[in-house]
Amino acid sequence: MDLLPNRDEYFIGFADMEQLLIKHYPFRYAVVVGAKLNDEIINGIEQAPTMDYFNLYQKTNNDLNELVLKISNFLQTKGIENQTVFATVEDSELDRDYLKTIRYKYSHKMAATRAGIGWIGKTDLLVSEKFGPRCRLASVLTNYQFENLGKPITESQCGSCTICVEKCPAQAANGKLWNTEIDRDEFFNAGKCRSMCRKRALENIHIEISLCGLCLSVCPKGKMSKGTNSQHLQTKL
Repeated sequence: MDLLPNRDEYFIGFADMEQLLIKHYPFRYAVVVGAKLNDEIINGIEQAPTMDYFNLYQKTNNDLNELVLKISNFLQTKGIENQTVFATVEDSELDRDYLKTIRYKYSHKMAATRAGIGWIGKTDLLVSEKFGPRCRLASVLTNYQFENLGKPITESQCGSCTICVEKCPAQAANGKLWNTEIDRDEFFNAGKCRSMCRKRALENIHIEISLCGLCLSVCPKGKMSKGTNSQHLQTKL
């Protein structure tokens, strides 16, 4: 079964999460799906978030949520237990632990690195090989071991580029390169980022939401990506 509706606009990867899920989920493997964000709209947020970006963000999240539900239902028909993890968590669902640490129980980005999709950039975005950071993610968790598990990416490929660090209005990043041995807080202040995102969204689109997008709009990897040469990824069950 081909799991993607449009291979030029989506990617999919399969990750062995080993012990990374065991604290919160009774699963070992993750199916990670990414959807490309519209280049014209992303190019338009180099100064401030826009309503077009907000609408794109919402629509892309909804499309991804529908897609992972479709994948989940397909797995269920094969007798494979699974759990969806939607593209984002609503403010009403955030608990005290999240507000203290700015960490979710599950990281789509980390799963994507384990699936070989990309790496974590200097402002804590997933930088995918296919779309750069211009993408949104959602996942399905399972104990089914897929044949085409990705080769994990364990360190950043951002090199000496510091454009996102310099452009960040919150000055939330210090320029250190990510790898699997470094904690996020050593290179990125998520609290600063969240506060500035909410401030910029309220000022520019009059909505109380954590939305900025400036760093993903200026990333050279995202600007170079054309969404071509995608793999025809299928799953055999």
